[in-house]
Amino acid sequence: MKKILIGLIAIIACLISFGYFQKNNGLNGDKWIGIGILLVAFILMPLFLYSRFKNKETRERMLNISSKKKEDTDNQ
Repeated sequence: MKKILIGLIAIIACLISFGYFQKNNGLNGDKWIGIGILLVAFILMPLFLYSRFKNKETRERMLNISSKKKEDTDNQ
């Protein structure tokens, strides 16, 4: 999974760089920049989050409000 994420980061960086290169040369590079950003938002981020939290329990990921209130009241 780590190799897939690194490969996706490289592809996305190439797409965004190519888009800026096209845009600086007077061509329409907005399409390539947009494709790169869409890949970041809809493919790279979910894969990263899945790989990061796949072996964790749900209780470790959840925000525990009661413990947060205890921490806040100790300082007052």
